[in-house]
Amino acid sequence: MATLSEKPGQRYTVPDWHTNSHLISADAERQRSASHRVRQEGRVLRNEANNQAKWDEHDNRTRLAERISSVKRWKETLDKCLADINAEIDALAKVKEAAECALQAKNLPLDVSIECLTLRESRRDIDLVRDPVSEELHKEVKVIEKSKRELQQKVHEAFEQLCLLQEARQQLSGDHRDKVEALDIDLSCLSLSVNSPNISFKVNPTRVPGGTISSDEWERYSLCNKERAEAEMKASTLLREATLLAIAQTNNELEAQRVATEFALRKRIRDLDRAYDELKWQEKNTLEEIAEMEEDIQRLEEDFRRKIQDLKVAHTRLETRTCRSNMELCRDQVQYGLTDEVHELEGLIRALRQKLAESQDALDALYRQHHRLQRDMGFKANSLMLDNKCMDIRRKLLVPAEKSVPQPDTFNRTRNRALSPPPPPPCAGEKDTG
Repeated sequence: MATLSEKPGQRYTVPDWHTNSHLISADAERQRSASHRVRQEGRVLRNEANNQAKWDEHDNRTRLAERISSVKRWKETLDKCLADINAEIDALAKVKEAAECALQAKNLPLDVSIECLTLRESRRDIDLVRDPVSEELHKEVKVIEKSKRELQQKVHEAFEQLCLLQEARQQLSGDHRDKVEALDIDLSCLSLSVNSPNISFKVNPTRVPGGTISSDEWERYSLCNKERAEAEMKASTLLREATLLAIAQTNNELEAQRVATEFALRKRIRDLDRAYDELKWQEKNTLEEIAEMEEDIQRLEEDFRRKIQDLKVAHTRLETRTCRSNMELCRDQVQYGLTDEVHELEGLIRALRQKLAESQDALDALYRQHHRLQRDMGFKANSLMLDNKCMDIRRKLLVPAEKSVPQPDTFNRTRNRALSPPPPPPCAGEKDTG
């Protein structure tokens, strides 16, 4: 029979076998317990992680929504501020343009006043007087130049204020543009989810970018931009009101001065008319007196000649009677009468000669006075013509502004232009045709 062979190796006892079974069971129990604990901890961690991630995502979504709402509020505020500042810039630009037009419109009154002053320098002799018209014209020039300086200052201030407004608008526009961009970014972030196709890991996403500021600084920046824009708009409003007031005030002052100047000019024309009429009346009476004086001188000369003839007759009678002879050569009443007649005629001739000389002197004085009257009438006619021409020139000031305001030119204004010298007076005996 064949024998049973045994495999070589170590043999265990039954207790060893039981011990090994108990060890394996204990290890299995321990591993199951550890696995259960790990499973429970995993579930707890998973729940906590899910909850934490969910609440973190919810909180950050809420923060994003609040941030979006805050940015939207500031964007709307900046929108309104930009609209207000744009309207203020347009309003100030219109006021500045009105001031420039008013400034340009002052050139015509200034030229008219200087032209009137220059024209009135052509008055001659005694009529070249510094009368109220000249004073009012000089006042008018000063008022216009003062108005131009004030308006030029307002134009300069408006230009500077426009620059400040545009600078503030630029700051607002940049801030508004940044907020629009930030709003788009935050809205894009708010729309992201785990199912979004464009999510991925980024390199060092928790870094703090350079130039990052705090929320308070962000708030203060927009608030400063808004407050600066409001301050500039307030200053612009005050400047607009002051500019419009200056335009109205300068126009009123110029109109009042124009009325005063034209009142003085009309009064001067009336005075010249009266003076010319008075001179005309005096000339007429002087001519009548000259005619009467010439007639009287002619009569005096005739009487003087007759008295000379009468004296000759008396002399001849006396001389002839000296030829009487002897006792007839007596001093009778005829002799006494003829002698008295000679003395009387000689006295009359002397009186007539003196009166004739006085009459001739008076006639010469009348001729001189007539020449003086004609000369002065020429001066008055010339002055009257000049002042009437000044009135015609000043009618330009009553033409509508769009027709009377000249285009701006490149030559210097006539502000400091020297007045032309008056022409020489006419020669003696020459009649003035002015």
